[in-house]
Amino acid sequence: MRFQTPSQTPATWAAICIFLAALVHLALGFSIEFSVDEAHYALYAQHLAWSYFDHPPLVGWIQWPLVAITSSEGIIRLIPELLWIISCYLVYQVTLEVHRLIQGRNSSYLTSALPTASNCGLFAVLAVIAAPLPHVLAIGLLPDSLLSPLSLSLMVMALRWLKQTRFSTTDWVIIGALLGLIGLSKYTGIFAALALLLVFLSSPKKPWFFKVGFWFALFIALASISPVLYWNWVNDWISFKYQIAHGGGGTWVWRRVAAFLGIQIACFGPLLFIGGIVFLKDCLHGTKTSLLALLSFFFIPFAIFAALSGGGSLPHWTTPAWFCLAPFAGIGLAKAWLMRQRNLIRILLGTQILLCLIAFSFVLAGGIPSTSIKPNPIADLYGWKIAGQKAAQLAQSHKADGIAVQNWTLGSRAAWYASPTPVFVLDQRHDQFDLWFGELPPGSNALLINWSGMSFANPIGGKSGFERCEPLESIEIARFGQILSKFDFSLCRNWQNTALPE
Repeated sequence: MRFQTPSQTPATWAAICIFLAALVHLALGFSIEFSVDEAHYALYAQHLAWSYFDHPPLVGWIQWPLVAITSSEGIIRLIPELLWIISCYLVYQVTLEVHRLIQGRNSSYLTSALPTASNCGLFAVLAVIAAPLPHVLAIGLLPDSLLSPLSLSLMVMALRWLKQTRFSTTDWVIIGALLGLIGLSKYTGIFAALALLLVFLSSPKKPWFFKVGFWFALFIALASISPVLYWNWVNDWISFKYQIAHGGGGTWVWRRVAAFLGIQIACFGPLLFIGGIVFLKDCLHGTKTSLLALLSFFFIPFAIFAALSGGGSLPHWTTPAWFCLAPFAGIGLAKAWLMRQRNLIRILLGTQILLCLIAFSFVLAGGIPSTSIKPNPIADLYGWKIAGQKAAQLAQSHKADGIAVQNWTLGSRAAWYASPTPVFVLDQRHDQFDLWFGELPPGSNALLINWSGMSFANPIGGKSGFERCEPLESIEIARFGQILSKFDFSLCRNWQNTALPE
C-alpha cells in the first residue's frame, strides 16, 4: 500500500477521503428528517435568546442565518458538515505540528523510527473518517459538533505556546476568543480550558500568569460568555442546576463504566484506540512533560466522562476528546505501519468503513425491513414532517389552543415541523418548552399527537389531564414498502392544570 506518488501526496489522499465522506454526509443530510436533538437546536435559532435551558446559545446562534431563510434540513446541515471538514483539516495540521515538535526534541530517534509527518497526518484523518459516531455529528448539529474544531484550535495554540519563545498580543486574543466560543458551545468545554492550563503549567520556565496578555485573554473569554451568565442569573441559574443534575446521572454502578468503555470503542473504532496505545508505548522516548500535557486534551474529558458514566452518560459526549486524540493516534498508526502491522491496519480500516456504509444504508432504507411496526430507531428519522404539518392543520381547523405531546423528545420535532403552532409538553419535567410556550392554560383544548415509537395512554381523568379526548385521524409512515411508524391525532378538551407524572 503506497500513499505517496509523484501526483498524489498524503495530503491529497487525505483531502480526497474527506471529500468522499462529505458527499456521503450530504446525501444523507438531504434524505432524512431532523432527529430529536437537531430539531431542538434548530428551535434555538427560531427563538433567539442569550442562552437556553439545557445548553449555551452558540448551537442556536450559528444556525440562525440559515433557519431565517429556509426550513430545508439539507441546507441547514451544511453547518455541521463544514464543522466536520474543519475538524478533519485541523486533525491533519495538528498531527504535523506534533510530529515536528517531537522530531525537534528527539531527532536521532525519530529519523529512523517514524515515517514522514504527512503520512502520520493521513493516518490520523483515516482514523477519524473510519470512526462511526463522528459521522452522526457531521450530519446533525450538536454542541459537540462545535466543540470538536474549537478544541483542536485550542490545541494549535497550545502547540504554538510550546514552540515559540513568547506569545504575541494576537496569540493571546485568539486564545481568549477560542475560550469564549468554547464557553458558548457547551459547558463541558471547561475540560479543554483545563488542558490548556496544564500545558501552561508544564512549562515552568516560561512565564504566563503575570503576563498582561494572559489576563486580557481571560477578560475576552469572560466577556464572551457573559450572555450565558446573565441569562442564568435572571432565570435562577436553571441551566447550571439542570446540567449538574444531568451529569451526575442516577445511581452509580460499576457495570455502566465497563459498558461505557466498550461502547466508546464501538462508536469510535479500535483504530483510534490502537493508534493511541502505540503512540504512548513507542513514540514518546525522551519527550518532555510539556508535550505529554497535550494528551490531556483527550485524557481530562475522557477520564471525567468515564467516571461519571457509572451514573449514566451518552456516547457522543467524548467526541471532541477523540478528535484531540486523533493526531497522536495517527502517529501511532504510522509507526505500527512501519512495524509491519499493515494487514491489521488494513483489516480494521476496511471493517470500520464497511460498518459505516452499512449503517448509512440502513438509515436510507428506514431500518431493517419488517412486516409490522416494531421498535426501530431509524423510524425516528421519518414521518415527523408529515405529522407536524397534519397536526398544525388539525389544530387550526378544530380551533385548538395548541399541540400537545407527552414527552419533550416528541415535542422538538412537533414544534419544528408544526411551527408556528405552540407545542405543550404534558409532563412534570421543567424544560425549554416551558420557557418558549409556557404551560397549557386550564380549560384549554389541544391537538394530541401519539407516536407508535413512544406511545402513551391518553391523558384523561379528573384533575390530572383532559376531560376527554376524541380520535380524529391516523397516518402510517412507510418507506420502501415497510411501515415504520404510526401517528394518532386526537382532539383533547378541557385541560386541568395538574402536571402528569413523567
